[in-house]
This record gives sequence, C-alpha cells and structure tokens, in this order.
Amino acid sequence: MNTVVAGITYRALLGRRRILLLLLLPLALIGLAVLLRLTGSADQRSTILLMQNFAITTMLPLLGLIAGTGVIAPEIDDGTIIHLMSKPISRPVIAQTKFLVAASLLALFAAVPTYAAAWLLVSNEDGIAAGFALGSLLGGIAYAAVFLLLGVITRHAVTIGIIYALIWEGMVGTFVQGARNFSIQQWAKSIADQLSTSAFVEKASVSIGFAVPAVVIVTIGAVFWAGVRLRAFSLTGDE
Repeated sequence: MNTVVAGITYRALLGRRRILLLLLLPLALIGLAVLLRLTGSADQRSTILLMQNFAITTMLPLLGLIAGTGVIAPEIDDGTIIHLMSKPISRPVIAQTKFLVAASLLALFAAVPTYAAAWLLVSNEDGIAAGFALGSLLGGIAYAAVFLLLGVITRHAVTIGIIYALIWEGMVGTFVQGARNFSIQQWAKSIADQLSTSAFVEKASVSIGFAVPAVVIVTIGAVFWAGVRLRAFSLTGDE
C-alpha cells in the first residue's frame, strides 16, 4: 500500500459529493432500525428482513459501486491518473492501494452501520448482528475489487455495475438457481447465515464452502487484473 496514493484517494472521495452518497444509505438503514424500534417491531424476524432486503440486497452493492468505481474511474475519465502513473510507483501497487481504500470505506459505511442497526434492534441475539456485519464486510471487499476492475477496464463502469447489481443479482439471481453462485450478494448472505443461529434467517442458496473461496478468488483475481491493466495503460491515456 502506498500512503501517498491512499491519501490522495481518500481526499478525492471524501471531499466530493460521493461522501453524501456514502452517508445517505447507512443513515437510511439506521433510520429504519430506529423506526422499527419506536414502533415496537424490534424482533428477530423484522431485523433479518431489514438486513437481507436493505443492508445486503440494496445498500451493500450500491456502496460497493460508489466506492469501487470512485477510487479510480473519475481519475481515468478526467486524465489525472496520468500524473499519478508518471511517478515511480508500481502500477499494481496503485491498484492494490485503490482497492484497500475502497474496502476500508465499505467497512466503515456498510459493515459498521449494518452491525449497529442489527444491534439496535436485537442486541447480540443469535449472532444476527455479527453475522450480517461479517457478511457485509466480506461482500463489500469483493464488490470493491470487482468495481475497481470495472473502473479500470471500461469507461462505463457505473452502468455495467448497475446492470450486474440490479439485473444479474436482483432479477436473474432470484429466479435462476445456478446464477446465485455468481452473485456477491448471495455470498454475503451465506456468510451471514453461517454465523447466525436465528430460526428466521433464510436458508442460504450458496454453501459457505463455495462462498468464502469465491470471495477470496474474485477479490485477488480482480485486484491482480486491475494492476495488469494499469501496466498496459499508456501515458497518453490510451489502452
């Protein structure tokens, strides 16, 4: 990890409108948890529905898209990445640093609020808060790597990311059993299911034995590929 690159990336992301987008979804999750608490619906069933249908299904992929593409795609679009790559910094190190920044933001804005919202509703009952927080963390890491790679290889990273999250994971993954194996969202749910002992947790469609190796392989592979593509990126901005 290069601290200079990390510092530049953090300032670029947290100093723009993206910080508002990064804050909006976690605040909405906490707000819904507070609302359920105030209305007397703070039970395990309501908590798990909120975690599955909002925290994992909606918030996590959108935050992954914002952070994963945001750490590098704008720099490629406006040409400022050329200045960075003209420095004596290994391009794989640039990719790895960008990934670590995106992953850390997802830990802060996805995993922590997920734990806080679940804990607010059911405290530490049946490992619900810890399970969904870990699922969000590992799922967020995979999203950060995949969307970082998209930001490097295409100028349409946001569009492709939305198609993946909404069409593939939201629609195809819902109706086609085999497609769920290639859904980061389903991997996150599988991890959450493994840690939680609540009877209300929906049985995961993907086994934990597949989900964890998939997160590791996809994360390492996407970050490695992003570094390779940056090596092929010329200082004129052409690939």
